[in-house]
Amino acid sequence: MHTMWKGSVSFGLVNVPIRMFAATESKDIKLRYLHKECKTPIQYTRTCPTCQKTVDWAEIVRGYEYEPDRFVILTDDDLSSIQKSRSQTIDIVDFVQLEEIDPVYFDKTYYLAPETSGKKAYSLLRQAMVQTGKIAIAKTVLRNAETLACLRSTENTLVMETLFWPDEVRATTELPNIHDDVAVTDQELTMAVTLINQLDTHFNPEKYVDERREATLKLIEQKIAHDEITQAPEGQARPKENIVDLMQALQESIKMTKPAVTRKKRTKATS
Repeated sequence: MHTMWKGSVSFGLVNVPIRMFAATESKDIKLRYLHKECKTPIQYTRTCPTCQKTVDWAEIVRGYEYEPDRFVILTDDDLSSIQKSRSQTIDIVDFVQLEEIDPVYFDKTYYLAPETSGKKAYSLLRQAMVQTGKIAIAKTVLRNAETLACLRSTENTLVMETLFWPDEVRATTELPNIHDDVAVTDQELTMAVTLINQLDTHFNPEKYVDERREATLKLIEQKIAHDEITQAPEGQARPKENIVDLMQALQESIKMTKPAVTRKKRTKATS
């Protein structure tokens, strides 16, 4: 795994040196837009509709639209004056019960692994959290933005979940028809509870498969096998960041859709 961040977890007077790794990755199949006539990948340019010309990055400033078509310009100096410096610590501020946090607050998940010098402190914090049944609420700075997060223990690993700030979570009062008093009969409720109990089971993530993605991959493979491919005209300028090795993407995707036993073995080997 690629190390995304290095620093430490601040736990009272104890600092736990750690490395951060992304716990998840997107497996969406990315399709590019091509010109139907010549099959050249479409490029998008920064164009000013007033001046009717392409604009270079050097000519672009950032602004906040506080009213329709009215902006406050924020310069690089303005933004630098309020920007949080990159933090090297994850500062624990509280310990709470996991059940107290509504899942709507969870954003992204990261694994925290100890540096060699911090293995004992890491184990101490993790075991203490398990024994007390608590998770930690912490603050840190990621990508120059102050970030709220929680730390929890799972499978001998500390996991950090970034959290949305309270004012980023919309109130349910904005939703229609939610707070209307709707009568439900005892018989209807009993039948609904019976259905839930019949479908009750343990969560097994291997059971759930993205059928649409698998079908799309199968369709792509069939077209490649039948030579239903097209070549973009040579000599076209193509941004390097948009170049996608389709075969590599397919191979990696196929690996991820192998039987559960194979995936588990690969996960253990890379841990």
